[in-house]
Amino acid sequence: MISTLRLFAAGLWLALVPPALVPLHAQDPPAQAGGEAPADAPRWAFEDSDVPVDAGYVFGTLPNGMRYILRENATPDGTALVRMRIGSGSLEERADERGLSHYLEHMAFNGSTGVPEGEMVRLLEREGLAFGADTNASTGYEAVTYKLDLPRNDEGLLDTALMLMRETASELTIAPAAVERERGVILAERRDRAGHALSAYEDEVEFLAPAARYGERLPIGTLEVLESAGAADIRALYERTYVPANTVLVVVGDYPVELMEAKVRAMFADWQGGPAPEEPVTGPVDAARKGLTDIHIDPALSESVALSRLSPFEDEADTLAARERATLRSIGYSIVNRRLAALARGADAPFNSARFSSGDLFEDARLTSLTVNTADGQWREGMLAAVRAVNEALTHGFTRAELDEQLAGRRTGLQNLAAAAETRTHAAYVSGALRLVDDGTIPTEPEFRLALFEKLAARITPETVHDALIEDAAPLEEPLIRVEGRTAPSGGEDALRGAFAEAMALPIAPPDEAGALAFAYGDFGEPGNVVEDRVDERLGIRLVAFDNGVRLNLRRTDIRKDRLQVRIAVDGGQLLETVEDPLATAMVVALAGGGLGAHSQDELATILAGRTVSFGVSSASDSFVVTGGTTPRDLELQLQLAAALLTDPGYRPEGEERYARSVENYFASLDATPGRALGTAIGGILSDGDPRFTLQPQEAYLAKDFAQLLDVLADRFERGAIEVAIVGDIEEDEAIAAVAATLGALPRREASFRERTEARKRTFTRDRSPRVLTHAGEADQALVRLTWPTTDDSDHEEALRLAVLARAVRIALTDSLREELGEAYSPGASSSPSRTYEGYGTFQVQAALDVASVDIARAAIVGVVEDFRAGKIDADTIERAKRPLLEDYQNALKTLTGWMNLVRRVQSEPERIDRWLAVPERLGRIGAQEIAAAAERWLDPAGAVEILVLPRGD
Repeated sequence: MISTLRLFAAGLWLALVPPALVPLHAQDPPAQAGGEAPADAPRWAFEDSDVPVDAGYVFGTLPNGMRYILRENATPDGTALVRMRIGSGSLEERADERGLSHYLEHMAFNGSTGVPEGEMVRLLEREGLAFGADTNASTGYEAVTYKLDLPRNDEGLLDTALMLMRETASELTIAPAAVERERGVILAERRDRAGHALSAYEDEVEFLAPAARYGERLPIGTLEVLESAGAADIRALYERTYVPANTVLVVVGDYPVELMEAKVRAMFADWQGGPAPEEPVTGPVDAARKGLTDIHIDPALSESVALSRLSPFEDEADTLAARERATLRSIGYSIVNRRLAALARGADAPFNSARFSSGDLFEDARLTSLTVNTADGQWREGMLAAVRAVNEALTHGFTRAELDEQLAGRRTGLQNLAAAAETRTHAAYVSGALRLVDDGTIPTEPEFRLALFEKLAARITPETVHDALIEDAAPLEEPLIRVEGRTAPSGGEDALRGAFAEAMALPIAPPDEAGALAFAYGDFGEPGNVVEDRVDERLGIRLVAFDNGVRLNLRRTDIRKDRLQVRIAVDGGQLLETVEDPLATAMVVALAGGGLGAHSQDELATILAGRTVSFGVSSASDSFVVTGGTTPRDLELQLQLAAALLTDPGYRPEGEERYARSVENYFASLDATPGRALGTAIGGILSDGDPRFTLQPQEAYLAKDFAQLLDVLADRFERGAIEVAIVGDIEEDEAIAAVAATLGALPRREASFRERTEARKRTFTRDRSPRVLTHAGEADQALVRLTWPTTDDSDHEEALRLAVLARAVRIALTDSLREELGEAYSPGASSSPSRTYEGYGTFQVQAALDVASVDIARAAIVGVVEDFRAGKIDADTIERAKRPLLEDYQNALKTLTGWMNLVRRVQSEPERIDRWLAVPERLGRIGAQEIAAAAERWLDPAGAVEILVLPRGD
C-alpha cells in the first residue's frame, strides 16, 4: 500500500476556487467495458489482494485503456458526483514546465472543440451548478482532478457532465489568446497563495529532503515559467499526460449503473492517445539524514518544534496481514497521542498540543515525527514534556485500560459505519474510489471491516500493540530538529540540541493502571411532563413543550440511517454583551476546557470513549448553543452531557489557561495577511468603534476569568429558555422521553427567549471616507473591500433579492476582474441581512489583488455596480445567479444539516416554515428589473465604505 504523506495538503491542492474514506468495489470479475483491456492496462489493487472489495462498485476498463469506477447510490437522492482523475500532476513536469499542470487545469475552462471559451461555466450555472461549489478542479503532485456535483439526476444533465469531461480529456483548444488572458488569473492565484504557510512548507521540504525532486515541483509552479509559457508548451504537456491510459472516471449517484456505464462507454470509447507517462521521480530522500537543525522565523507563525527521523520506505500492498499490522501500530500511535493530549488538557500544560506519528514521503522514505506546538518562548518546556511522554511509551508500553479505551472508540466507529451503510453519501464513495486509485487502498464494506476488527480485537494485547509501534517508529536518536515561530529560540541550535539531550535523560516510569471511571450525571430528578404535543403537517415537524418550559422540535427522517443531529439553544448569547462589558461571553468557548464538576475534560475523554457524543458550548447571537452528532443509542447520553454542562460546569483553571494561550497566539498575528488585517479592523470601522463589535485590547481578553463568566452564565443556565431540536433516524417517543429525563427534568425556567430590544440596536457608520489598513504579509498583496449598509432579513422577499443580487454581482465580477482583466483570482460578493439586529445588514464586494492593480480593481467593481443600477443586466445572468440557489433549496432537505437549519428554532421563530415554503414562488418572481431596483436602492457607490489593505512596507 502506498500512502504518500501530504505535508501541506491545503496549500498544494490547488483549485479554481480554494477547495472542498470509505468503501468501494468491483464486479466479479471487474467489468471490462467495450471489450478486453489492453495487455499493459493498469491493474486494480484488489486483483492481487485477499482483501474483499466492496461489491457495490462497478469497475471497468475501455479498450483504449481508460478506467472507470461507477456506483449507484441515493444519498442524497436525485443527485450525483462526477470526477475525472488525470494521473499526472506537477511531478510530471519538466524543469521548463513547472506550474503548467495547474495552468492546463485552468485552460479546461477556457474553450474546447465543442464549448467556446467562457461558455463552460455559464452552461453549468444555467443547469444549477455554482462555480467553485459544484464546478471545480484541483492540481496536486500526482494528479489533476476535475469535479462536477450534479444537483439533479436527469439523463440530460449526466450527458452534459460527461460531454464536458470528454471535451476536457482531448478537445481543449488551448488557444494562444486564451492562454494570455488566463495568465493574469494564474499569477493572481500564485500571489494569493504566497505567504507564511507556503514559505514554511518550502523550508521544511528543503530541510528534510534537500535533494528531492518533489520540493522543486510545487503545483503552483515558478514565476519564470508562468510568465513565459505559451500555448505550445501547455499543449505539449496536455498531449503527453491527458491520455486514456492515464485517466480514471468516477461517477457515483442516483442513476442505474447500467445507464452510467453505457453513457461512459459511448462518450469515451473513441478517445485515442499514447501510453501513460512513466511514474515520475519524487526523491531522492536520504533516509540516513540525521542530527541537523533548522530554525525558520516568520512573524505570522506560532511556535512549534518538530523532532524527526527518516527511515527506509517499505512498500506494502493492501492485504489482510498488512491491515492487521496497520491496526496494531495505529492503536499504538493513538495511545501515545492520547497521553500527549492529557498533558495539553491539564493544569500548567507544557504545550498547546503535540503529536507523534509516522508516514511515507512518497516512495522514498518513511518519516517519524514528534511535533510540539507551544506558546511563544515555551519550546523547551514543551519539548521536555513531550519527549519524556513518548520515551515512557516506547520504553514501558501501555496499560490494558489505555488499550480498552482505544478499542472502544474504534469499535463504535465501525459499528456506526455498519449501521449507516445503507445511506452512505456519494462523497464517501467517491473518496474511497479515488483512494483506491491514489494509493491502492481497497474499499471494503463496513460489515467486513467491523468483522475483521472484532476478529483481531480478541487477540490484541498491550504487548502486541507496543511491539508493532516499536517496529514501525524510527527511534528519535540524533533527530532532525526543526523549529518555526515568531522569534528564534534563545541559545539557537545549541540550546535546541541541549534541550533534546536533557529530555532524553529525564527519568521515566511505567504507566499506572487506572481504575474505571463512571459518568456521574445520570439522574436529573423527576422526568418532565409533556404539556403540548402537536405536528406541523406541512413538513412533518413534531412540536413538544414540557411543563418546565423546555421546548422540543423533532423531525424523523431516515435520509441517514442511524444518525441524529442535536442542537440545544439556551437564551443568552452575544446579546448579553454590552458597551460596558463587550467581552461578557468571550470565554464561553473555553467552558468545555473546564470540564464538569465531577469530571475534568480529560476524564470525560476516557469515560466517553466508545460513545458517539460531543461536549462543548458556543455563543450565538441570542443563545448559547450545544450541538452534537450522535446515534439513537447515544442520544440519552448526549442530552445528559448537555444537562450536566448547564447544571454543573467545572470551571477548572486549565480551561482558563488554554483560553489565555489562544488569546496570546491570536493577537501575535493580527496583521499576518490582508484577510487577517481586514478581519481585525472591520467590525470597529463599520460600527464607529462600538465596543460590542470592535476588537478589544489583548489585556481585556486576558483579564477575563471563569469567575466573571459564571456571573454571566449562572442565571441563563439556571432559568433561560431552552429549545431543543433533534433530526434524524429517531424513534420520536424515545427522544421525547430522553429529553423529559434530562433537560425536561430541570427546574422550571422561562418559556420564551428574551427580546432584549436595546441590545438589538446596531448602527452602520456614517463616515464614508476611505480607510487604509496595513498587513505584514507579502509585499505584492493587496485587498479591496466595499461595504454598503442594507437591512435586516425581516422582509423575506428583499432578503432573497439581495441574495440573487450578490450572486449576480459575483458572476459579473468574475467575468470582469478575473476573465477579462486577469487581475483577481476569486473576487466575491455577498449579502448579510441580520436576523438579530433590527434594520441592520450589509452587502460586501471584495477582491484580493496586486498592489499595482488597486485602481483597476476599484474601477471594475464600481463599473459593475453602476451597470446593475442602470439596469444593464441580462436575463441570462439572472438565471445563472438564481438557478444554483433554487437547486440548493431543492436539495437542502436531503441532508440532516438542512433539516436542522429549518427545525432548530421553529417554535420560537415559527415564521421559518412559512418563509421556507415560499422560497420557490418568491425566487421565481425575481428578474432583471427587481435586481436593478435592489442595486439602485442599496448599492450607491458614494454610500459604500471602502477599505483598502496594503503591505506595511517596513
